[in-house]
Amino acid sequence: MDIIIGAGISGLSYATFCGHNNYLIFEQSNRIGGYCKTTERNGFVWDYSGHFFHFKNKDIEQFVAHGIPVNDLLTIHKHTQIRYKDRLIDYPFQMNIHQLPQQEFIECLYDLFENPMHGFLNFKEMLYAKFGKSIADKFLIPYNSKLYACDLNTLDKDAMGRFFPYAEKEQIIRNFKVTNNDTYNATFVYPKHGAIQYVDSISLHVHKDAIRLNEPIAAIHPNDHRITLQSGETILYDRLISTIPFHKLMELIGESKNDVLSWNQVLVFNIGFDKQGLDITNHWIYFPEDKYCFYRVGSYSNILGTDKCSLYVELGFNNEAKIEPEKLLPRVLHDLQEAQIISPNMSVVDHETIIMNPAYVHISAEAMQYVASKKKLLAHDDIYTIGRYGSWTYCSIEDNIMEAKELANVLNR
Repeated sequence: MDIIIGAGISGLSYATFCGHNNYLIFEQSNRIGGYCKTTERNGFVWDYSGHFFHFKNKDIEQFVAHGIPVNDLLTIHKHTQIRYKDRLIDYPFQMNIHQLPQQEFIECLYDLFENPMHGFLNFKEMLYAKFGKSIADKFLIPYNSKLYACDLNTLDKDAMGRFFPYAEKEQIIRNFKVTNNDTYNATFVYPKHGAIQYVDSISLHVHKDAIRLNEPIAAIHPNDHRITLQSGETILYDRLISTIPFHKLMELIGESKNDVLSWNQVLVFNIGFDKQGLDITNHWIYFPEDKYCFYRVGSYSNILGTDKCSLYVELGFNNEAKIEPEKLLPRVLHDLQEAQIISPNMSVVDHETIIMNPAYVHISAEAMQYVASKKKLLAHDDIYTIGRYGSWTYCSIEDNIMEAKELANVLNR
């Protein structure tokens, strides 16, 4: 029997592709979906954070969307900007330095070409080497520091992989006249009833009686090929597929806590208002400055075309922070007014908070070596770990599905 820990997209995808029915899925919460859960109430649709699917593989796109009514899928051409001082700059910042005040534009352009730094060993050095001091200091470093809630020197130079919006000097210059701000997610698809529609669609392939909700795992015993549930029940397995965060898997196996792996937490405020907001264009906005408590604000109402403002607001914290959401809500509302996203005469109709812990993993050379070596040892005991947190990586949801499919194909040939 295959035991799958976690009924998020990775776990459900593995169950779909494994080619047999001899599996059980254990999920500690009362709903499937992981971080792709959705709240729909009082006329608002909120995810656990903004989940916008970007498909490169048509087969995967069809697999994910097959159970969703065609009219429920919205294809959106992304419009995003950066709140920089007193103005909005098109994203990505490095491609749009010509929109800055003249003196700041000259500083960025000069440093882009007169850059003494060439080699780089970490993420922060990469930003300086690729884009020069001014672009890095004005946006790239302050924004990513707010997001990751750590010293960027501790991150690997490729910590964001293909998701970082790299740009060559020629591209930046060309963008001065012919605008092309397309990034990997220039177009995204979003269901009218939230990301849970994708999860529900995938789950149609999975045997419902194989999913056991409200079933946390208490311990994993590799030598005996068995798990113990918090209820005390013990179950034998042939193979165990884990999608939970890597450090939590190692704790369940009995390994003591270590400092090799680190991550940030993200506090998400989903807020619905009684009327439309001041910004009716952007799908999300980035905030590098410390004067704003959040690093990104997204608009469900601008994506779904509704007439009442519906936002997700994201704040980054380190993994040791003790977060008290309700104490932060007044500051969030104040800063949303300062950022000219809402007006003083708008009232909150409903809101919820989610703490994503972990949210973004900190990718370093040491962490990658640790995870790779442990994954090899775990495989000898028929334990396999996948997903953003199981593989400790920065990836898309499509990547998670592909990884689950590839593992299923390897194990079940």
